[in-house]
This record gives sequence, C-alpha cells and structure tokens, in this order.
Amino acid sequence: MALHVLDEANRCLGCKKPMCQEGCPIHTNIPEVIRLLKANQMDAAGRMLFENNPLTTVCSLVCNHEKQCEGHCIRNRMPSHDPVHFSIIEDYISTTYANKMTAGPAPKNGMKAAVVGSGPAGLTIAVLLARWGYDVTIFDARDKIGGVMRYGIPNYRLPDSVLDDFQYRHLELKGIKVRPNTTIGKTITIDDLFRDGYKSVFIGAGLWKANAMHIKGESLGNVAFGIDYLANSKAFRLGDDVAVIGVGNSAMDCARTAIRNGARHVTCYARRDESCISASEYEVSYAKLEGVGFRFCKAPVEIRENGLICRDTVKGEDGKFTQVEGSETLYPHTGVIVSVSQGSESNLVKTTTGIETNQKGLLSVSEDGRTTREGVFAGGDAVMGARTVVEAVAVAKKVAVAMDEYMKSLPADTAADPYADIPVFQTPTSDVLAKQQL
Repeated sequence: MALHVLDEANRCLGCKKPMCQEGCPIHTNIPEVIRLLKANQMDAAGRMLFENNPLTTVCSLVCNHEKQCEGHCIRNRMPSHDPVHFSIIEDYISTTYANKMTAGPAPKNGMKAAVVGSGPAGLTIAVLLARWGYDVTIFDARDKIGGVMRYGIPNYRLPDSVLDDFQYRHLELKGIKVRPNTTIGKTITIDDLFRDGYKSVFIGAGLWKANAMHIKGESLGNVAFGIDYLANSKAFRLGDDVAVIGVGNSAMDCARTAIRNGARHVTCYARRDESCISASEYEVSYAKLEGVGFRFCKAPVEIRENGLICRDTVKGEDGKFTQVEGSETLYPHTGVIVSVSQGSESNLVKTTTGIETNQKGLLSVSEDGRTTREGVFAGGDAVMGARTVVEAVAVAKKVAVAMDEYMKSLPADTAADPYADIPVFQTPTSDVLAKQQL
C-alpha cells in the first residue's frame, strides 16, 4: 500500500495555485501534506491533517472526493483525466499517524462547555475546545459516539473501529467526558446544564426523525425508513426483493446494505429522471456494480404487502414532473425502504426557552453559530439539514472560535462555594477495617 501511496504522491504537480485545496470545504493544505510525505516527514504531515481536521481519518473514507479535492485537481484537465487520489494518501497518513497520538489533555482554563450530540460537528467542537483548555462533556442519546457517522453510514464504508479509535485517542486521552444514553431535552434540559456550571452549550444533534411520504402503507410490517434501517439493518426482515424509494447517498447506502443482508434484488425508485440523482457518482456506480436497479419517473402512491404501486411521471416544458393519472402499476417487492429525507426532533427546542427555529424545524443561527439564546450555539445537520461530514467540520471550526470568544468575554465567576468548608468523609483503610472486624 505504501508504494501505491507514494506513486499517487509523486503524481502531484505541486501547483502554485492548488485547486484541490480550494475544492476542499476545510481547505486542507494538500500540496504541503504531500510534500511532507515525500520528504519522509510522515509525522509532520499527520499533525497538519489532524490540526486542520480532527476527523481526517473519517473524511478520508467518506468524503465526496470526486466533487471536492480530487474533482478540482488540475490533472482532470489533462487528456488522461486522472486526478491525484488524495483520499488514499490522506487515509494512509492519518491512520498511520493516529497510532502515535498519545498526548494527554491540555491544561484546563477553569471553564466547562457542553456538547449535545456526538456527530461530526459535535466531535469537532469538543476536540477544538479541549485543545484550548476547556473542560468538555459530550451528551449523546445513543450508547456510542459518532452520530450519523456510526448509525447512518454503513460499516463497509466507515468501520466502527475508526470511530472507536477516535474516541480513545481524541476524547479519552484528551480528558473529554462522554455521557451516553442521555437525551438533552427530556430528563436533563439546557437550563440544567447552565445551572451546573457549563458556560456555553453547543447543539449538534442530528436529523434522526425520518420524513414520511404520507402515502398509504407506510405503517406496514415490510416497510422501513432509511435512517432506521441504516441504524440497525439486521433488525429488519424485508425479504429478498427490496424497493428503495430515493436516489440520494442514504438511499444508495440502504440499497447496498440490503444486498449485504441477503436481498437478491434491489431497485431504487425516483419521481424524476436520471438527472435528479443526488448521490455521488462513485456511490451510484458501486450500487450498479453490485446489482442495484433503477426505475425513474415513477411516483410511489401506495405500499402494499406484495409491492409498490407507482404512477408514471412526465416532464413538462417548465421542467416540472407531473403524475399521469391512470398509469398506476404494481411493482412486486417483498419489502420497501423509504429513504427520502430526515428532519429534526423537537424535544430539545420544546424544553428550552429562547431558541428559535425556521419553518423546517432547523435551528436559527447567526453566521458564527449563535442561536437566539445567549450562550447556546448550534451547527451541523441541526442547522443546515442533511450535509456531508466535512461540511459539518467546516462549520464547527467557525463555531468553536465563536464559543471560545464568548466564554472568554464572560465575567469571572466569583460566587463562593457554599459547601467549600464541609468535612470530607475519610474512607477507612484496610488495617482500620481489620481492627473493626476484630
């Protein structure tokens, strides 16, 4: 693998105006990383990657590279149309260097910050604030960290071991606390967090509420919503002929996961034509390679135990697609996965005063992530809707700076501890216990 990585590195032209860096949402200094690697300075290259992007081991695997760094590579303009595959280089450097990251937590500055949600935005915020000396606690509704990265991206694309390693090296070794199985907005509210001394709160809760199509049959036993299916696909029994409604990246993940779970036939349905595919070209090509079929211009109108009823759609001169009455057709399937979109849960907002949302239920924030309540910040899917991991990291880096500035601007906490002088119970030593037993 190392030879292959060096082969890719040697293909880099070292452009004075690196388009690859411009195409990266977090502007990774790709030419410099490659230069350091070629100069046998692996550790320096690794440090550069992690300092710019705490989730570099994740992004090297799941980024939409063909539309970002690799898609902007100047070599695409050459006759060979063969860009430098930086994803391979980043994966090798970040994975190798991660094993050397053992440094402990930074000196504490005496202030606590809370992070709600351990998705890409929440983890980025937590790591950056911990680097700057804040005492950080992450609250997550699930039992393991990662959010959509763990429960929304299949293991064959992003192994759980990558996130487990991240938790050990970036959270545990850095003194960041994680409180799992804790939903903020139920038993514990944001008001409770401020009461307990957190100076600011970041809301990075993901979009875990599946959006329904509101057609007949969505409650049947052979139906699953995409976000639920990806979270635990083994729990569903959808048979060997599965329909997937949707053609986005999540739909491709559902389709490819269904095949890995034993489905012999999987077909994706779209209301519009092939131009409406929002999934990356790579994901679509892999899906087709693995046997996933596609039916376009089909509008689902009803789900049944034995399949999916669709109407044909046609494209008008205005570019809009309309359904053709009387064109209903039953397409036989043993199970159906609805993967059209996700929305946000509202418990947190309902139990917190002063936080406003927009018409889609997403949190309203300023450019630097400040919500309408002082001290509360937000980012990631809770603000932007479903986006990529690297986009969440890019936003989180800006919000972390704003949180740091806000907490530094707060007056010093001079309130006296009412229990500062109470006696501390002394646990009996083993010899004292032995005498008591005599």
